[in-house]
Amino acid sequence: MKNIVIIGASGFVGTAVLKEAISRGYQVKALVRNPEKVEVKDSAIEVIKTDVMDTASLTDLLKGTETVISAYNPGWTNPNIYDDTLKGYPSIINAAKGAGVKRLLIVGGAGSLLVAPNTRVMDTGVLPEEILPGVKSLAKILTDYLQPEKDIDWVFFSPAGNIFPGERTGKFRLGKDNLIVDTEGKSNISVQDYAVAMIDELETPKHHQERFTIGY
Repeated sequence: MKNIVIIGASGFVGTAVLKEAISRGYQVKALVRNPEKVEVKDSAIEVIKTDVMDTASLTDLLKGTETVISAYNPGWTNPNIYDDTLKGYPSIINAAKGAGVKRLLIVGGAGSLLVAPNTRVMDTGVLPEEILPGVKSLAKILTDYLQPEKDIDWVFFSPAGNIFPGERTGKFRLGKDNLIVDTEGKSNISVQDYAVAMIDELETPKHHQERFTIGY
């Protein structure tokens, strides 16, 4: 039996990842703040109301699982998104280590991707002011918490600049730290194809303790 845990399985990206995992035969323990928001109904899903800030409880829920996918996001409209991200993710990382999880796959952000040497997307002024707290806090998780982390095999998977509801094509490009753009300079990926690449990485690990990204 293929068993995984998905944290944040009711969100925009988490829902797509959940659907892709179920389609490939996984049994999923879905850990969410609001169980009623899990729109995917399947006998292969066990939905559990979870507070990721409660490290001890989260550790217990993760025990016996080799791989955890985290799509945790405190909510883009949450006025405390910056602080909650910086509290939530260290708790998730510590719980995964405490539970003996081997792989932690994290839904990263595009804001920390490079568009030029030493210039990140979030440094260019193109991002709306209202989302910057969430963007900056997730970037800080990568640099301050994950990159120094050597005790668990983590991956930070950044989407393209624009991730949208679209089609599952299975055709895309992968990279490392640079924003992937097309011939017109646009950076796009459907959330369905992002989910394909995430479960591909779950099934055939190619990245270890590093960030990678996706785009058309």
